Amino acid sequence: MTMLTVLFSAAIVTIIAVLTSLSSQKGTGIFAPPKLAGSRDVFPAAKVVNLTRASGPESVAFDPSGEGPYVGVSDGRVLKWRGESLGWSDFAHTSANREMCVRPFAPQLEHVCGRPLGLRFDEKTGDLYIADAYFGLMIVGPAGGLAKPLATEAEGQPFRFTNDLDIDEHEDVVYFTDTSTRFQRRQFLAAVLNVDETGRLMKYDRSSKKVTVLVRGIAFANGVALSKDRSFVLVAETTSCKILRLWLSGLKAGTQDVFAELPGFPDNIRRNSNGEFWVALHSKKGLLAKLSLSQAWFRDLLLRLPISGPRLHSLFTGGRPHATALKLSESGEVLEVLEDREGKRLRFISEVEEKDGKLWIGSVLMPFLGVYDL
Repeated sequence: MTMLTVLFSAAIVTIIAVLTSLSSQKGTGIFAPPKLAGSRDVFPAAKVVNLTRASGPESVAFDPSGEGPYVGVSDGRVLKWRGESLGWSDFAHTSANREMCVRPFAPQLEHVCGRPLGLRFDEKTGDLYIADAYFGLMIVGPAGGLAKPLATEAEGQPFRFTNDLDIDEHEDVVYFTDTSTRFQRRQFLAAVLNVDETGRLMKYDRSSKKVTVLVRGIAFANGVALSKDRSFVLVAETTSCKILRLWLSGLKAGTQDVFAELPGFPDNIRRNSNGEFWVALHSKKGLLAKLSLSQAWFRDLLLRLPISGPRLHSLFTGGRPHATALKLSESGEVLEVLEDREGKRLRFISEVEEKDGKLWIGSVLMPFLGVYDL
């Protein structure tokens, strides 16, 4: 590398650092989260249900009796909401090694304590299925307690970042994702910035206990949702800001296509009773994110900035915490966009679960749930 190249790179890095710093401080500027046409800034009116000594309620689920919600949190527990008077109680955990799992947020201990992400109840048995980022696909009975593993590898490749799931009770299978074979959950931003494409969508047959890989080469395989008629399954490809569709039946069975292209980075997908899909965006895709993912030289420069992981995350997401959720039709059309553009109440959301006229909104980072009345 010539001295001129070194000096040029240093200058670019300095300019990026200054511009992103200004955007982060003011929440505006060329790297700020983009505005979305037709969106409604309604989430500042959402209510907040605070967690007790916990954070990161990434997924939200209600049991077959309608009780809950249940949420998986950063210290490896699954909590159950028992109403305003009783608050939160412990329901389950994914690791037997709980001695060190006392801090609400300790990413360095996730591989010990576990990190439950996607949650789904079997409506017939009341069993809770858990996608634990470190321990694989797991299950715990209706009484809770210690979850047990169902699957930890496929085709000889161990799961490294189990993420989300959905259950087809008619076919007796569980669809689930492994985000990456290279990066673990606490390295999620590195997986995105390196444009890692080792994610997989898989199927667990509950009768044979066999795991089948359905789709490979996904750039950050994330949320999973089965269609109402069970003709296709959706998977969020976070890095590309797309929702992919795998056809399960009909003339297109076994083929895949792009269900929707989104203005940001999708996390979980949840179907409502009408067959529509709510998609939570971790953040919108601003200029810095676009440049990082499309230009290798810019990405390399960004990774060389002498800043912490949280700071890099802040810059990548536009320097201003915000919340964005999209409702998609059964054919992938955008029906509604709801936001908290300035992060006044909600931010970095991971899931939107619609139940009884309310949206229950999770976040992989925040110490609370959001509740919005439709």
